[in-house]
Amino acid sequence: MTEANLIDAAADESVTLTSELLRIDTTNTGDPATLTGERAAAEYVAEKLTDAGYEITYVESGGKDRHNVIVRLAGADPSRGALLIHGHLDVVPADASEWSVHPFSGAVQDGYVWGRGAVDMKDMVGMMLALARHYKINGVVPPRDLVFAFLADEEAGGKFGAQWLVEHRPELFEGVTEAISEVGGFSITLKDDVRAYVIETAEKGIRWMKLRVRGTAGHGSMIHRDNAVTRLAEAVAKLGTHRFPLVLTDSVREFLAGVTEITGWDFPEDDLEGSVAKLGNISRMIGATLRDTANPTMLTAGYKSNVIPSVAEAAVDCRILPGRIEAFDRELDELLGPDIEKEWMELPPVETTFDGALVDAMTAAVLAEDPGARTLPYMLSGGTDAKSFQQLGIRNFGFVPLQLPADLDFSALFHGVDERVPVESLKFGTRVLDRFLRSA
Repeated sequence: MTEANLIDAAADESVTLTSELLRIDTTNTGDPATLTGERAAAEYVAEKLTDAGYEITYVESGGKDRHNVIVRLAGADPSRGALLIHGHLDVVPADASEWSVHPFSGAVQDGYVWGRGAVDMKDMVGMMLALARHYKINGVVPPRDLVFAFLADEEAGGKFGAQWLVEHRPELFEGVTEAISEVGGFSITLKDDVRAYVIETAEKGIRWMKLRVRGTAGHGSMIHRDNAVTRLAEAVAKLGTHRFPLVLTDSVREFLAGVTEITGWDFPEDDLEGSVAKLGNISRMIGATLRDTANPTMLTAGYKSNVIPSVAEAAVDCRILPGRIEAFDRELDELLGPDIEKEWMELPPVETTFDGALVDAMTAAVLAEDPGARTLPYMLSGGTDAKSFQQLGIRNFGFVPLQLPADLDFSALFHGVDERVPVESLKFGTRVLDRFLRSA
């Protein structure tokens, strides 16, 4: 077979592998008691890599059901820093009654591969697995070492996945200087059908915060001026309606400048949120990177309708811009006051610049498959395992190259109903990743 035919075969296999991975229910609720499927998915990946000839590193990272698979493919120049390609195997829950197809069917129909995790992120796992197999089976030697990592627990912060590996097995990433993973590299269609592929160079920090108010327990029928539920509700309402200041980070400025160059659209700072709305579906993602956010998500209090509880708690999902942690804390303290207890699990912001040989290789790989397109940096409002790997001094990018239909609301598919990825996008992405990995 010619090299082109071999890559076409790898692209076809990426569709099959993605579909088969989607059939494995790897729901991660964050509660170990309800965990399903991560081990089965890791064993599936391990078998595919072993069959291709790899000696795998198989790591249990938090009990019998948290599993990670890592392989290293030697490159032509061992003196160069290695490149990490990582993807997570777990997914968020899905309610089958809301879907057009079963979320764990892996159905291939209507030009799409359907299932929970299709874009977050078993599409990338399928592509990287197909290419890892292709390179080993066909004796492809990349320019530098490639480390392929298939990870657990990203959807709950990576405590038993990337973070555990960074803390306990950092030698697995010896020599790695740069990494690529999820939520970047996909296309957005701008004015006159010009496509821009947005590459993630930054992420907001995550703080999953618990607010707690302590009051005096009592009978619900009596006058009660120290009600923990009332005081918590007031604090949550105040926080939920608060608007943090607008802040333009370097990555957002560079993204908007690139869009202006392509389209001629202006993004005046006195009406930035209004002008960002011109970006269409992706405006939800870009708009969320203009300011810090703190969204209450859960309330817990009491055990009986006629008993005033002594404690009330709320969960708040906070997303914080790079460089804003201290300012965010001050604003939070001023807003809530000293009587609200706060505890949190925190994951830091991530930020790098949109330059260098790796960015050039990404751009060249995209343009080889989609001439006339552009690449732009952007900031992700969510978070990925990059937050863990940056602790090892690794430079991180989001690069899952997908050429998407102009009318597909791609951002709504992340954790959404009827999550799916176009078959042709998977094949396109495999070809682009192959070009990139052979030149990076």
